[in-house]
Amino acid sequence: MKVKVKFFAAPREALGKSELEVTLPAGATAADLIEHVKQEHPVLRAYTRFLSVAVNRAYVGMQTELHDGDEVACLPPVGGG
Repeated sequence: MKVKVKFFAAPREALGKSELEVTLPAGATAADLIEHVKQEHPVLRAYTRFLSVAVNRAYVGMQTELHDGDEVACLPPVGGG
């Protein structure tokens, strides 16, 4: 299956682009996706443990199963005051 992965802020800058298309096996989870991204793009390793994940614009846990055509947003922590 193929999913579109979007990155924001520092991870996007480190990667040099805002999105990737990733091919994963059926039954893959958000955690599997993050592991795949770390392997394929080592520059993102420093950011992945702090990311939240949204699938099709809804926050999900890392054990959420992904489906073909999903849009996954990898969201860094948000600070402010």
